[in-house]
Amino acid sequence: MSATSFDIDAPRWDQSTFMGRLKHFFNITDCTTALLPDSRLDEAKALVESCRAGSVPPGTSEEQLHYAKKLYDSAFHPDTGDRMNLIGRMSFQVPGGMAITGCMLQFYRTVPAVVFWQWVNQSFNALVNYTNRNAASPITPNQIGVAYLTATSTALATAVGLNLYTKKAPPLVARWVPFAAVAAANCVNIPMMRQQEILNGIAVTDENGNKLGHSKKAATKGITQVIVSRITMAAPGMIILPIIMQRLERYKFMQRITYLHGPIQVMMVGVFLVFMVPAACSLFPQRCSMAVSKLEPELRETIASRYGESVQYVYFNKGL
Repeated sequence: MSATSFDIDAPRWDQSTFMGRLKHFFNITDCTTALLPDSRLDEAKALVESCRAGSVPPGTSEEQLHYAKKLYDSAFHPDTGDRMNLIGRMSFQVPGGMAITGCMLQFYRTVPAVVFWQWVNQSFNALVNYTNRNAASPITPNQIGVAYLTATSTALATAVGLNLYTKKAPPLVARWVPFAAVAAANCVNIPMMRQQEILNGIAVTDENGNKLGHSKKAATKGITQVIVSRITMAAPGMIILPIIMQRLERYKFMQRITYLHGPIQVMMVGVFLVFMVPAACSLFPQRCSMAVSKLEPELRETIASRYGESVQYVYFNKGL
């Protein structure tokens, strides 16, 4: 295939299978892309847009087009085409997540430490959720503030409450408190940050991208899948790592280097996240589908009156 006939928007891997999506997300969550300057990202965007317009610069190879699309997908929003802020990109999830999660797992014993690191984590999550929302459903600054405060309060209440409750529990149970707080906050943070989609519906299209209307049920399905993915992303590191650390801390050499426990946990969380970020993002297709029969009655009737039985499924961007 020549570069001039290259379909830049065709998935490189089959997105209907888990393995295809896993390869795709390993590609775009590559944390090295977060180190690139904005000028390099803008160059990649320009090449992608040139390819879409059918005017690929002479001498451009397919590999260069694939790499440009990788940078474009990692840094630019799929709905708006705008460059996303660095911290909110999925390519920043590994370095950002490993630092914050490692600190939450290390500093879990005192209430002030729990409060501080849960606040840092929810601030990070709120930015990630806002950045990766379905941008076709705008959200006001007031709604962003309410979502942030609600999610942060939920995380703090869960973490502090369980921290006090587990004072007499086995040490391992106390180490799992940060995960319980993260899971509870995700169940609040994501729906609140994307409340416009739940209240007004998410834009749905047919297989060819023709807009059919807005659906609240589609929004609920997409947001639920994102919540499951985010909790799955955090679970292995925040559940298995405390078990590993508790066993390691029995050894004398670990007892002599307590000042390194924090950095060790940060690095080990990073190992988990390198695999879990793409794996969790791959659980469900980003271009989500839903049977027309499961949509709201009024939307079903609208689609049936315009297209008859030819449209059986609608499609929408569930976000990340």
